[in-house]
Amino acid sequence: MKILHEFVPTRKFLKMAEETKDLVDGWNVTDSAAGVPAPSGVAVSCVLKTKYPDKVVIPIFILNYKGPVEVGALALAAEAVGLDGIVLTMGDDPIYGEPLGPKYWGKTENARDFLREKVKIKTLKLGCLLSPRPWRERYGEKSKIGFTAQDMIERVKTGWDFAFFARLTPEVLSTLEEVSREMKKLAKPLYAYFLIQTPRNVEILKKIGWQPTTTIDKAVEFAEKLEGLVDGIIATCAGDYQGDLELLKALQKLRKK
Repeated sequence: MKILHEFVPTRKFLKMAEETKDLVDGWNVTDSAAGVPAPSGVAVSCVLKTKYPDKVVIPIFILNYKGPVEVGALALAAEAVGLDGIVLTMGDDPIYGEPLGPKYWGKTENARDFLREKVKIKTLKLGCLLSPRPWRERYGEKSKIGFTAQDMIERVKTGWDFAFFARLTPEVLSTLEEVSREMKKLAKPLYAYFLIQTPRNVEILKKIGWQPTTTIDKAVEFAEKLEGLVDGIIATCAGDYQGDLELLKALQKLRKK
């Protein structure tokens, strides 16, 4: 099982990468999380892949911040450098300006098809986010109470190359198991977010409204349950970088060389 670090880039992202490179198999790079301007997820990913070519590097690709020309341009750069994929999602609303998702895309599948049919992406893998719980209501559409494993698999079958499973908790582990079985049949990679609570990030988790997968003292025990289910986990202590380092060190025995 691969261990990826959810990499939140700052102006010191090269120093951060150097600190974590020996603890991870790669990075999932955020893209101006919460709509706050930060170093571009794709730009940072391209630098990381060039500097560390043996690492898996997959950025989140927020459509709410991007019009068609930028979507195409960034995807072409990702393909040229050889990133391991990008994960398309509408994402949060930007803190400056209006969200571009409703204007240009409507749904992430439209952006995916635009990249393949109009921009002519050839080798870049395009991934989607899966969640057993609905995202917050937006754009006037009401979310369902929950999403079944079959709902998620049907989405993958519309043309995605791989998937990230979000909002993993003990209560939905059986759902992940079902998704995993079907993803293996489809021969498509599956990664799971591994959101860990520490004494230092309790208030941050309350603010973003996401339930953690588990606490840091139980992280290794829970991660062991995921072996054989997922190709990798995306480890994060959400806002607690020292917690990230502690977590990554603890997870070393699960890495496959």
